[in-house]
Amino acid sequence: MYVHSTEEDTTSRYPALDQITDNPLHLWKDQSKDSFMLTLASTFLTDEEFYIILLFIIYTLQLINICAIIANSLSIAVFVKLGFSEPSNISLTALAICDFTLAVLLTWSNVSFWLTYHNVRLPFHSANVYFLTGGTQWAFLSSTVAWITAFISFERCLCILFPLKVKRLITPKGTFISMLIIILLTFCPSFFTYIRYKFVWEFNPYLNITILNTIPVNSEFAILFEKINILICGVIQPLLAFSTVLICTVLLVVQLRKISSWRMSVTSAKSQRVQSEENPASGSSAAKARISQKEERLVRMVVAIATIFIVSYIPTCIVALCDVVFDEFHLFGVYRRLFIVSGYIISLGQPISGSVNILIYYKMASKFRSVFRRLVRLDRQEQERHELE
Repeated sequence: MYVHSTEEDTTSRYPALDQITDNPLHLWKDQSKDSFMLTLASTFLTDEEFYIILLFIIYTLQLINICAIIANSLSIAVFVKLGFSEPSNISLTALAICDFTLAVLLTWSNVSFWLTYHNVRLPFHSANVYFLTGGTQWAFLSSTVAWITAFISFERCLCILFPLKVKRLITPKGTFISMLIIILLTFCPSFFTYIRYKFVWEFNPYLNITILNTIPVNSEFAILFEKINILICGVIQPLLAFSTVLICTVLLVVQLRKISSWRMSVTSAKSQRVQSEENPASGSSAAKARISQKEERLVRMVVAIATIFIVSYIPTCIVALCDVVFDEFHLFGVYRRLFIVSGYIISLGQPISGSVNILIYYKMASKFRSVFRRLVRLDRQEQERHELE
């Protein structure tokens, strides 16, 4: 009986998987038209390096996904208990729901790669089927998160610039309608992907069975429609949302500094207190001071959320631009390995952002902290501990 050597067992695995040309992890090196991208794909991503990097990212990503699912579930529960009389609760709930859904889709992505990596024999092509049942939805939902964050930042800008008119400008009903419009314009176009790609049953000679697979539709209309859809929804919308968040965050920081310095000058001048009591016209200034002080903590919370989003979303913008510049930079293209690795790397930012948000809410929002402690029974545990002592 022939026995494989230890060296053969550790090295034969990767070529065996790479020789399966219909496997989504296979790299078509002889079809490259770009020498730079081919060099990048072949030199820096060998078979073994490719799988090791992906496995490390996926296991790390899954741990973060679990944290994001738990954190956003708790956030949604707290906001439901707080009610939706405040417009900010509606937008933050929508953000938590989207972050929760993103974590679920990323979990399905990890499962899909694990099945493909271990060559699990299933009646469907796990990685390609995931492309139409989770990958596309994740990409467009990321744009939805970007626009919700942009809306929250813009809403706080209005609160700073027009503190006395903000209740008329921003209402719970208006915020709810805005969330529906954002979802309609950013997430729903993901279903247009089914014009370019479709599910088919095809015979797999390697498995010797008929499996469910995803194939591209190579009609001129489908290809043109996909390019337009990717350009508008996959590039222009995310970059515009990112720019909006960035501009609003800068404005919020500048206005916060102005308000803080103005409040310090007012409180330090005793003579102005006397003038405010004697001069009725200064009542509006006092009202502005009270409103600004009341909103300041919420604004700081929004700045923290937006800052984390900006940091985590920069790689997504870079990959979106690469998708437009390089024609073969997609799941079914020559540079599929670079596309997969970069996709998993940028996907780390979303669950991290979703996991950290609950810490920001807890730290900066007293009502959220109070309801959260009651929800997880922290207050009762502390009370029982004090009674025992």
